[in-house]
Amino acid sequence: MVDDDEVIRQLIALNLRLEGFEVHTAVDGRDCLERVGEVGPDVITLDVMMPRLDGWVTATRLKEDAATRKVRVVLITARAQDADLRRGADIGVDAFVTKPFDPAELISIVKNLAAAR
Repeated sequence: MVDDDEVIRQLIALNLRLEGFEVHTAVDGRDCLERVGEVGPDVITLDVMMPRLDGWVTATRLKEDAATRKVRVVLITARAQDADLRRGADIGVDAFVTKPFDPAELISIVKNLAAAR
């Protein structure tokens, strides 16, 4: 679960843990890419707007790397216009969640993606 906002990180992590998920957090895309190999996640929730390395670039690198290509990626963004959805589809993103979001919606998406893996 990757987000530069500590409150959002804690909210998502808590909700996922309550549903029985093992949750690892990262503060931005660079942190995510540095840790993804050791964590081996099934699903990554990824904020789009972050410092150092944004969600777009992080998702692209995850999908281009043979070791992480099959990891499911959920982009969490305040911007989900048609162009953003197309860009995500081109990258291979598995789902979008628009801020502000309902934690139950995010949990449902993560459960479905994890089950499909």
